[in-house]
Amino acid sequence: MTAGVSDEERLARAALTRVVEPGDEHAGRWLREYGAVELMARLTAPAPAPAEGALTGAGERRIAGYRIRAAGACPERDLEAMAEAGGRFICPGDPEWPSQLDDLGAARPVGLWLRGRPDLRIWALRSVAVVGARACTLYGAHVAGSLGSGLAERGWVVVSGAAHGVDGAAHRGALAAGGATVAVLACGVDVVYPRAHAELIGRIVEQGLVIGELPPGGHPTRSRFVLRNRVIAALTRGTVVVEAEYRSGSLVTARHARCLGRFTMGVPGPVTSGLSAGVHELLRGEAVLVTDAAEVAELVGDIGDLAPERRGPVLPRDLLGPSGARVLEALPARGGLDGGAIARRAGTTPDEAVVRLYELQSLGFVERHGDGWQLTPSAMCPSNARRGGA
Repeated sequence: MTAGVSDEERLARAALTRVVEPGDEHAGRWLREYGAVELMARLTAPAPAPAEGALTGAGERRIAGYRIRAAGACPERDLEAMAEAGGRFICPGDPEWPSQLDDLGAARPVGLWLRGRPDLRIWALRSVAVVGARACTLYGAHVAGSLGSGLAERGWVVVSGAAHGVDGAAHRGALAAGGATVAVLACGVDVVYPRAHAELIGRIVEQGLVIGELPPGGHPTRSRFVLRNRVIAALTRGTVVVEAEYRSGSLVTARHARCLGRFTMGVPGPVTSGLSAGVHELLRGEAVLVTDAAEVAELVGDIGDLAPERRGPVLPRDLLGPSGARVLEALPARGGLDGGAIARRAGTTPDEAVVRLYELQSLGFVERHGDGWQLTPSAMCPSNARRGGA
């Protein structure tokens, strides 16, 4: 057993992962009040506990369900099965437990089942969630893959849910870059879901981590997918959403992240795409617009993690000095002018204008025809036309 908590505590918490659903705040409050060992003792007592020891805050029907499941729990078998699969079970208090999950309060996981060799606590310290639509477009898959590989190359751990679409693309991007990635499942970590991702999940186990709240064999349900999102949000420094409809589960992850004080980011898409509508609504709120891994790292990273300055290409005319630029701007889009007219339009002396005109001629911007000067064909462009002529 991993050092950190007693064997008795670990067995009780492993058992509770079969008794309570992920995010069950009733159980979370009881855990805080009684501890895992005492809570399991109360749930497995042969007769209802006396009034002074009864569990409060939940209805009799709910508590009866807890008791039925507690009676059938066999944590020793689950821990043995997980060890045979090369996995482990960690609890709050273990050295590997990511303390940021404690921000979930009563909704904190009872414990986590893991497969993979890396230390989850260390990896979570520098991690980013990349989530989004399952039925994503080619654009969404491309962006998610680029984010995954770009973040991995910068030393960030990419966290997602191993689902179709954006999740899978983000994981593959990180793996392709030889980087670190964590899949948070809504089922047992020994269960392959979706089945089409058997190879992907296997690669994540080999190169990263697969984690979940459900015990071995636990099956996914709609509510478990939704509740899984709070773990993704709490575990990471920030969440990036790539393509999401208005009712997307990835928006739930982003809202959890915002409520937990994590960074919330979104990648914009076409305004005509319903798959980007949810992201755009997020961006109209408190989310930050990002377009690549460098911008994500700049937001969630430490001092010095700066994205490169973004600007358009440097044009030859950008390199002109102020007086040369004024003289060039004074030339009409069509036809020519003599040096005196150009000097008046540029607000300079005739001598200065002539000097700049010869300089511009050597750079290929203007040409001389008798006493007049005009733009060369290569200098003609829409901006010249909009500037207007004589």
